Amino acid sequence: MTRVLIAGLGNMGLSHALAHHHHPDAQIVGLVNRSGRVDHPDLANYPAYSDFQTALTETKPDLVVIATYSDSHADYACAAMETGAHVFVEKPLATNVADARRVVETATRLNRKLVVGYILRHHPSWMRLIAEARDLGGPYVFRLNLNQQSSGAEWETHKALMQTTSPIVDCGVHYVDVMCQITDAQPVRVHGMGLRLSDEIAEDMYNYGQFQVIFDDGSVGWYEAGWGPMMSETAFFVKDIVSPNGSVSITDGNKGASANIDGHTKVGGLLVHTPSGDRTIEMPDEPGHQELCDAEQAYMLHAIAEDINLTRHMNDAVQSLAICLAADESIRTGHPVSLKEPTS
Repeated sequence: MTRVLIAGLGNMGLSHALAHHHHPDAQIVGLVNRSGRVDHPDLANYPAYSDFQTALTETKPDLVVIATYSDSHADYACAAMETGAHVFVEKPLATNVADARRVVETATRLNRKLVVGYILRHHPSWMRLIAEARDLGGPYVFRLNLNQQSSGAEWETHKALMQTTSPIVDCGVHYVDVMCQITDAQPVRVHGMGLRLSDEIAEDMYNYGQFQVIFDDGSVGWYEAGWGPMMSETAFFVKDIVSPNGSVSITDGNKGASANIDGHTKVGGLLVHTPSGDRTIEMPDEPGHQELCDAEQAYMLHAIAEDINLTRHMNDAVQSLAICLAADESIRTGHPVSLKEPTS
């Protein structure tokens, strides 16, 4: 039985906690959030803490799930591994590349399992999209975006996130990870642009951004993300991969806005286009958000039990974060950012 401590009980943390609550091989030994209270009826009987270090010391977990705000991810992950725990940490792994590498180096030095919350890696439809694109062969053009028209509670959540992380970093690591899984190439250069579209966020933050990335195999990628009540819901969900031999696209563009979390991951169907004709792949009965979180945590427990080598997974997490942070730097400086050295 794996003893599990969960830190952070927002949208993702709550789903991860419920995954372990229902898993036969997991035992929740503590829940951490700012209030020190747990309101969900399924989780109300577990010990609750308001301080992470106290919870870590008192519960002595085998696994720590970190779903707090991004600026605490690296320190919490390293602290947990230093006490002997394995770690699942929500994306992004850290708020800078140096901290991300520090977390990976700690996991390697201590022989701890480290899994980053790239939920699309556990989604059968996205796995199929990646496989179909790889079968076409590169170099590739990646056209990906996720613009979220948010208001009310969703806009408040986005504003809270933007205290530490821009939309292109928070969301972008998922889709850059997809690019990297398809091309297997190293990033060479990133060029970003962005704009602050609301007086409700800090002057040094922007709620709309886009960037272009060039890989050393010639592949090029574009990603766009925006949050807020001003965002358009026209062409806000584009997932399109083009190669010399054809293209693979998600066919259903109407995924709902910010409040529809399930819509952000569901594919519905794929259109594979080649010069010899088109082929549609239907994806019925796709998993929902909770089912995907269940799959992530099952994989985490399996990685511990079977001693799975996670080197590629960890290096990919650093590389996708490095690309998104380079885009953020480009937006803030107004200049392209070179990534000539390997980022993993």
